[in-house]
Amino acid sequence: MSRPNQMQSSSIDTEQTHLDNSGTKHEEKIKSIIGFLNNVGSEPVESLIIVDMIQRLGIKPLFQEQIKAILRWQYTHFTSLNHGKDNVYEIALRFPLLRQEGYDVPADVFEYFKDKGKGFIMKVEGNVKGMMELYEASQMSIEGEDILDEAKCFSSKCLNELLTCDLDPEQVRMIESTLRYPYRKSFARSLAPLSFVNNMPGVNSWIEDLLEVANRERIIVQSVHQKENHQINTWWKEAGLGEEMKFARDQPLKWYLWSIAILTDPSLSELRVELVKPISLVYIIDDIFDVHGKVDELILFTGVIKRWDDACAEQLPEYMKKCFKVLSDITNDFGNIIFEKHGWNPTRFLKHMWANLCNAFLVEFQWNASGTLPKADDYLKNGIITSGVPLVLAHLFFQMGQNIANQSMDSKKEEVPLPNTIFLVAEILRLWDDLGCAQVNYFMVSCRATFGFYSIFLFMFFHYFIDLIILLGGIRFL
Repeated sequence: MSRPNQMQSSSIDTEQTHLDNSGTKHEEKIKSIIGFLNNVGSEPVESLIIVDMIQRLGIKPLFQEQIKAILRWQYTHFTSLNHGKDNVYEIALRFPLLRQEGYDVPADVFEYFKDKGKGFIMKVEGNVKGMMELYEASQMSIEGEDILDEAKCFSSKCLNELLTCDLDPEQVRMIESTLRYPYRKSFARSLAPLSFVNNMPGVNSWIEDLLEVANRERIIVQSVHQKENHQINTWWKEAGLGEEMKFARDQPLKWYLWSIAILTDPSLSELRVELVKPISLVYIIDDIFDVHGKVDELILFTGVIKRWDDACAEQLPEYMKKCFKVLSDITNDFGNIIFEKHGWNPTRFLKHMWANLCNAFLVEFQWNASGTLPKADDYLKNGIITSGVPLVLAHLFFQMGQNIANQSMDSKKEEVPLPNTIFLVAEILRLWDDLGCAQVNYFMVSCRATFGFYSIFLFMFFHYFIDLIILLGGIRFL
């Protein structure tokens, strides 16, 4: 009778040994790549290619220091020696890598490929990769950089013309993918890298090692995301808002996707789980104002949030009372977590921001109820708040603990000086979200404007959303 138990024990031991050995080999492979990266810096093109490849595979966190060293070397030599000035592939690859690392790289580097007064002139035939990299580099333009706008038009035109030529199917697929989903406007790990690997210039001995590490990391990240998804679903069920408010959205998976999009580093697991909670409450409160609440209830609810008073909350309808209880719990818990990590508690400031959100929702409700058409400036000012972006990014701001000194948390102040960038992002996403809703309404499909960064990410997520569902189902990680 003991034999089955012995066999089962042996099987478990064998599996554990395999996992341990696999982990050991994985660490050895990472060390091997680190050693290679430490010595590849003097190879200008190959070092750029490998850095780009690491980022596309979504494993940059493993090699942060080595990548910084390579790009520092590239910046020094790039500005002094003009490496590859006749090679559009090299310059177009180097340009965005340095820019996203924070280096001040002028767009004038692309003047090498222009004829004064005639725009870009270069050989297109046989230069598919150069055109794709030029198109990718053009995505890094900032206001006033006309040359990058020209580069985008030129490379887009050339790539579309190449699609009409006699190319092999893999090249066609790569060009179509580049035009539709520029890499730097997509998310790491979201696009399958194999075709990119197979079509890289030259034969690179490190590709196989990188792919092995990336595949192993995908398995690790898959496990992390599955655990996070389980934690979020458990919290959501225990909160009971889905059961209490049948009229509201019950979409914890979608809310979790925003956390994955914002915090891509696998090590930030706790931050992702905690960030989902305020994201979900933005959606729920939006539905209370937009779908179900009556004017007198909404005024009362907004007043309770402003005072943050449990006694006053007893006057609320049951569903609002439940919502306030969950909101109060997650805000207090969040404040305690930040206090333990950073030594200060942002709870009071978060309460103030939730009050601002509810007040903005109420203003929007009253505009709609009375048929008032607000001035554009008033609409945008209020819409920045109702986007939910400042509130959610404030949570993220506190989580990261960056650039916040104790003196900025003056107990006499109700508002914390958040970076202006947060509100600029909210303004962009508010307008983008409204544009998306207008386009949907044009086709007579119901669109509910909510939470600004839904629409801007929707286009990025759509092409691999099904794969992410598969990921959370435990089949594979994209």
